[in-house]
Amino acid sequence: MVAATHNSFESAADVLVVGGGPAGMMCGMLLARAGVRTTVLEKHGDFLRDFRGDTVHPSTMEVLAGLGMLERFLQRPHEKVTGAQIRIAGRDYTIGDLSHLKTPAPFIAMMPQWEFLDFLRDEARAFAGFSLRMDTDAVDFLGGSDGRIAGVRLVDGTQVRPRLLTIMCDGRASLVRSKHLLPCTQFGAPMDVFWFRLPKEPHNGQVLRGAIDTGRMAILIDRRDYWQAAFLIPKGAEAEVRAKGVGWIRQQIQQAFPELNLGGEGGLVRDEDLFLLSVTLDRLDRWHCPGLLAIGDAAHAMSPIGGIGINLAIQDAVAAANILSARLAAGHRADDLLARVQRKREFPTRVFQRGQRAAQDRFIGAVLSGTPITRAPWPVRMLDRWPLLRRIPGRIIGLGIRHELVS
Repeated sequence: MVAATHNSFESAADVLVVGGGPAGMMCGMLLARAGVRTTVLEKHGDFLRDFRGDTVHPSTMEVLAGLGMLERFLQRPHEKVTGAQIRIAGRDYTIGDLSHLKTPAPFIAMMPQWEFLDFLRDEARAFAGFSLRMDTDAVDFLGGSDGRIAGVRLVDGTQVRPRLLTIMCDGRASLVRSKHLLPCTQFGAPMDVFWFRLPKEPHNGQVLRGAIDTGRMAILIDRRDYWQAAFLIPKGAEAEVRAKGVGWIRQQIQQAFPELNLGGEGGLVRDEDLFLLSVTLDRLDRWHCPGLLAIGDAAHAMSPIGGIGINLAIQDAVAAANILSARLAAGHRADDLLARVQRKREFPTRVFQRGQRAAQDRFIGAVLSGTPITRAPWPVRMLDRWPLLRRIPGRIIGLGIRHELVS
């Protein structure tokens, strides 16, 4: 905890949001819309980073529709996913259907995250109380004389002190974790993920493809001009897989998708073209303390299974704004309301994390350990056989549990 006297600004802001990802930008926009003076800090100079989560779920687009922003959002480049298919032991299975959802956008929009964040930034600028500071890296917390968290210290020593509240939306590497401010329970994960690009022939694909065989799991996402590829590896096996070379990895993907021509130039050529996502599954035991609230990945790091991390983060932001905005807009502290945000959002987080842990322990870990895979698990076979059943995972993935609407 730091309380030294360096350069300081009280940030004319009532609320300071640390982290300009989906949760931070949505939370900042919604609070500003409610009349709360809000400053968002983002440590990078732009949002242009590859291999972030690129799924915008129906629940998020329902929020945008309620704000009158959906039509403008859908003008941004995106692809639509209305179902999910996966190849297991050489056979294709259909396992999800979102097309039945009674919502303004019954599909997942596959959109580069920088496009989504640029959109939220542009929309937020319409609200007088919103401000965004890029290239602004918070490195420590500030303690107040009353024992509350009073703000953050930046890498250059500048102190940023909001009047009422600090909201941490700075991801799984959040300050609340690195500074051990709040207790955290780790659940572990049996895998890590290599992300990279592969060349793509100039035709429309199926947007999202998955393949699972003995010892191998891979995903391809259609990016129009290239495939964004994910290759799962056993936890901690980065050096071993890199030693096999990028040619071996390309061969593995080609064998998983023999109907595609992935041998063109570009994409995965050098070791530097591999981006490692170290998979984490954990949850803060407590998401708040006086003067501070953590939401999104800062509160609960999710596995990439199901692609629901962004959805949960956005839902956290909506719930936080709904619960806190009236009090904050009146100029009063809301410390006594912070536990309500956790109570509202912890249940869906627990449910999804329980499902991810089951998938990791019962299936993914076995696949990556080399256990022979001869056919799909029975739930997958049932979903493929009975189309009506596919609506269940479609609804859970698309709308979540206790999905939030802007009040």
